[in-house]
Amino acid sequence: MSEFLLQAEDLKVHFPIRKGILSRVQGYVYAVDGIDIELRKGETLGIVGESGCGKSTAGLAMMRLIEPTFGTVRWQGRDMGEMSAKEMRALRREMQLIFQDPYSSLNPRMNVNQILSNPMDVHGMYKGSERADRLAFLLKTVGMNPDQGMRYPHEFSGGQRQRLGIARALALNPSVIIGDEPVSALDVSIQAQIINLLMDLKKQFDLSLLIISHDLAVVEYICDRIVVMYLGKVVETGSYTDIYSNPKHPYTQALLSAVPVPDPRRAKNRQILTGDVPSPINPPSGCRFHTRCPKAMDICSQETPVATNFGEGHQASCHLY
Repeated sequence: MSEFLLQAEDLKVHFPIRKGILSRVQGYVYAVDGIDIELRKGETLGIVGESGCGKSTAGLAMMRLIEPTFGTVRWQGRDMGEMSAKEMRALRREMQLIFQDPYSSLNPRMNVNQILSNPMDVHGMYKGSERADRLAFLLKTVGMNPDQGMRYPHEFSGGQRQRLGIARALALNPSVIIGDEPVSALDVSIQAQIINLLMDLKKQFDLSLLIISHDLAVVEYICDRIVVMYLGKVVETGSYTDIYSNPKHPYTQALLSAVPVPDPRRAKNRQILTGDVPSPINPPSGCRFHTRCPKAMDICSQETPVATNFGEGHQASCHLY
């Protein structure tokens, strides 16, 4: 059996751009363009980057909620692209998703018990009194009262709705939970509660977590390993210690320099990136970051850098090395 629960190899997701009466393909959006990501059992992996870098698309493609254009996604070493519809349906129980927006991710016409029961209906699990016990257990687990099961989403705050989203993700007792910006829509104090809840649930249910975020402070607090993405490419991978204490790629260094420091007396050397993020429709040649990189060289616009290994899984794709 593979050491990885979930693994993407040379994953690409290209969205066609169609124009005209005949809707002919005029180009592609290169949302994800050849990345390798591995999630080990029991670990929390973070994917970070600016908005539009392809991190959410990568997460959805790894669940096969979006079909990859190219590449392989494996579950415990087995190619998910070769699985039948029946096998994929059974695998859905093992992978669940927490959505970014706690308001639009819950059906306003269903009460809490119906929302949490829906995955059980789809997969034929927990019927009768066993289901009632399961619903009560899920609500208690995420810090809510089972008596609230007959209420509707509009009767809850944003933090409570995200707790319900987490309870729904836990409903089928999965092995992997992917959180797509799970706290970005919440107040800072509520963010801390939800992050602590996820960490507790990881231990309680022996979960593997894939957290997609642009908030480096959140990722540092909860993740074991971090993948940094820029314009559809992985530019650096390593443990949270490697990434935060010894960042190698200029883009990672710039991201970290932008993180606010809580001590106003402490000076910080900020690296201000010039220019805008290039369009994923027509990405730059060579290293995609070279148009904004303060350390760019001639070779950066000509050749795509290969990953350099700095030991213990720390890699960066940069011509500086």
